[in-house]
Amino acid sequence: MKVVSKNIEMIAYFKTDGSIRPIRFRIEEEQCEVIKITKILRVEMEKLCGNKMMVYTCCALIDGIEKIFEIKYDLAKMKWILFKI
Repeated sequence: MKVVSKNIEMIAYFKTDGSIRPIRFRIEEEQCEVIKITKILRVEMEKLCGNKMMVYTCCALIDGIEKIFEIKYDLAKMKWILFKI
């Protein structure tokens, strides 16, 4: 996987137990692309310099090919980041 570290717009739902489930996100390259997350493989909590992040390893169909990628949710800044793809 290649590190890209780009801010993304995310649609997610929050369960009553407080867990977060990302559904789909939008990324703007030359054009705007919406990527629907088909499967969440792993969820971990990461702490960097005192900043907590939820790290999701996911699968999605991108241009007809199933790809694995990593997205992060910054709990303090409330931002989503496409970290690796």
